[in-house]
Amino acid sequence: MANSIDFSDYVLDTQKVADFRQLIENEITQTDHLDITWQYLIPELGEGGTCSLFGQLQEAPFDLTQHVDKRQKNVDAMAALARIVKFVEQQNLIDWFGIYQSRPINNQTQLLKLSYFGKPSRPLFPVDEDYARISNNAFVALYGKGRVINNVEHYVANGGEYYTCDPAVKSEVCLPYFSQSGEVLGIIDAEAFNNDVFTSDALALLQAVCEIVPNYLPE
Repeated sequence: MANSIDFSDYVLDTQKVADFRQLIENEITQTDHLDITWQYLIPELGEGGTCSLFGQLQEAPFDLTQHVDKRQKNVDAMAALARIVKFVEQQNLIDWFGIYQSRPINNQTQLLKLSYFGKPSRPLFPVDEDYARISNNAFVALYGKGRVINNVEHYVANGGEYYTCDPAVKSEVCLPYFSQSGEVLGIIDAEAFNNDVFTSDALALLQAVCEIVPNYLPE
């Protein structure tokens, strides 16, 4: 990768990152059938379209094919992303995980949720300065700087802005992934229902994901 994520407060074991990379690549090459999710349920949004109304779902599912067509290259990419998500889920560390890609949508750059596991959440996040003030996802995509929050309550109490999708979330990591030239291509977002989940070992897993995802993005 041309850019690396700054984990100032953590020391990552580079061998563990490499080991996770190999395990994830092995998962991607599996030949057993795995469904690709092209439609998923999403929450209603509050006044102004900013906050998700947790537990209130829109009747119609979100249709990814409105933004990602089903040419074979994209189908293969989406299958690989689904396997990455499956691998992360199988580690039993995280309660929610998603992979987002920065794409031009409705005349602005937005984060599009391509693949995830966990409870329904919004499919799109605008990437701009206004949204970056309240959303970790938008902040990380806009500035290319990861955020590791191991205690959401303390983070908010100390003045941190936090976009609440699920009130059960107690810790969160949001990390960018980059092109070879250093452009932010998107983010991954991981959430847990306990504090202090994101140790150096957990971050090694997420670092490995960030290194692999750019190789498997739809057009």
